Amino acid sequence: MRSIWKWIGLAGAAGVVAGGVLVARDQRRRNAYTPEEIRARLHQRHDEAQQSHNG
Repeated sequence: MRSIWKWIGLAGAAGVVAGGVLVARDQRRRNAYTPEEIRARLHQRHDEAQQSHNG
């Protein structure tokens, strides 16, 4: 029975590590944009939303 809890603990630790890797990758991708690029993308999304809303 002790071995089962050991494997469950190892699987949980591996899940935490994998989640941390995904968060770090997402953060790096988000930090790669300059403020001007972010602003331009937001304006583009806004314009597209207005066009689809107005028909």
